[in-house]
Amino acid sequence: MPVKAAAQIVVVGGGPAGLAAAASAAECGKRVLLLDENPLPGGQIWRAKNGTITAEAEGWRQRAQAAGVEWRGGRQAVAAATGQLWLEHAGGVEVAAWEELILATGARELLLPFPGWTLPNCCGAGGLQALVKAGLEIRDKRVLVAGSGPLLMAVAAFLRQQGARVLLIAEQAPAGQVAAAALHLPPAKLRQAWQLRRATRGVPFLAGCWVEAAEGRQQLERVRLRRGVRRWSLECDYLACGFGLTPNSELGQLLGCALTAEAGIAVNRWQQTSVEHIWCAGEAAGIAGVEAAWRSGEIAGYAAAGRQERTAPLLARRDREQQSSQRLLRRLAPRAELRALAQDTTWLCRCEDVTVGEARPYANWREAKLQTRCGMGACQGRICGAAARFLWGWQINAARPPILPARVGTLAQAAPAPSISTEVTV
Repeated sequence: MPVKAAAQIVVVGGGPAGLAAAASAAECGKRVLLLDENPLPGGQIWRAKNGTITAEAEGWRQRAQAAGVEWRGGRQAVAAATGQLWLEHAGGVEVAAWEELILATGARELLLPFPGWTLPNCCGAGGLQALVKAGLEIRDKRVLVAGSGPLLMAVAAFLRQQGARVLLIAEQAPAGQVAAAALHLPPAKLRQAWQLRRATRGVPFLAGCWVEAAEGRQQLERVRLRRGVRRWSLECDYLACGFGLTPNSELGQLLGCALTAEAGIAVNRWQQTSVEHIWCAGEAAGIAGVEAAWRSGEIAGYAAAGRQERTAPLLARRDREQQSSQRLLRRLAPRAELRALAQDTTWLCRCEDVTVGEARPYANWREAKLQTRCGMGACQGRICGAAARFLWGWQINAARPPILPARVGTLAQAAPAPSISTEVTV
C-alpha cells in the first residue's frame, strides 16, 4: 500500500513561488508539506551547477525550514483526487492528503517546429542551460542562441560564463518592438538587462532574426537564419532555441481548475482557483517572471492559511510586476512568419513520430490524436500540444492521469483513486 502523508497545506512545486507559498503559510502556524520532483528546492530558475542551489533559493529554503515546512524532494504528482495527490518517487508511491492545496508547478519552454529541430544538439534555450547545470561540458563549443524573450540574453550570459563561444543572439521580434520593450522596463529590470548585455559584450544581437532550419547528418552542423530578405547559414555545435514559456497547468486541469486563454490556471486576486481549497501561484497561473512568482507565492500562502490581511502590502507590487512582464511578452510575442517554417515532413510530435503534414488536415486536437496518436507519447502533448496551439489555434483537451510518465506499479497502486481510469482514452 502507498505510504500516506498529510498536512493542512500541501504545496506542489519547490521553485520561487512554491518556496514563498510554503514559508508564508507555515509562518501563519499551518502544517505545510512542500513537494518537488527535484532533490533540492529552487526550481529551474534557482538551480545552480553540480547539484547546488542559488543564494536566493537558499534564503527562502532557510526561511521555510525555520517556519517548520516539511520538504520532500524527488516526488512527482502523477494523479489526483479530491483531497489527495498520488506521488511517485524512487522508492515507490505516496499519497499526500491536503486540506488546502497550492499549485506552484511552474512553466516549460515553448518549442516551435522548424526543419531539423529534432536533430541532436538542437535544444531549447533553457533546456541547454539546464543540461550545462547538470554537467554537460560546453567550454569552447560554438553556440547559437535564438528564439524570443528575455531568457535568451540570460542563457547567453550563462553559457559564456561557462566557457561557450556564443556566436549570436537572434531575437525574432522586430527591432522596434525590442526597443519599445526595453524603454518601458522598470528601473530594476532595466539594470538587469544592462548587466546581461555587458556580460555578453562582443556577442552580436540581431533583432528581427530567426532560425529557418537546422541542418546536419547525424547531429547539428549548421543553422540557416533569416533577417528580412537576407538568408545565411552559420556553423555551430549547439542551437539553443526557445520562444518563451508556457504554463504547466496539467495538475490543475486534472483537479477541475478553469484555465485562462493563455492556458494558465485562472486565479482571483488572492491566487485562488475556480475550485474551492485550491490555489495557484507563479508561472502556472501565467508567465510573469521570478519576482511576480514569489510575490504571488506569498499571497497564496497567506490566503490559503486564512490570513488574507497579510496580503495587503503585496498585492499592488505583484500586479505591477505582472503588468510589466505581460507588456514585455506581448512586444516579444512570436511572429506570424514562424507558423510557415514547418514543412509537411517536419516532425510535430517527437514521441509518436507524427509530422506536421499528418496532423494539419484535422480540425482540432482531439481529431488529430484519434487519427495520428499525436500527443499520446511520453510527454503527453506538452511539446506538440503547445506547438499545435500556436500553429493552428487548437485548444488542448483536459489532462488525464497519469499526467507524467509513471511506472506500471504506480498505476496499479493508484487505481483506486477516483480520477484514475482503466479505460483507454485519447
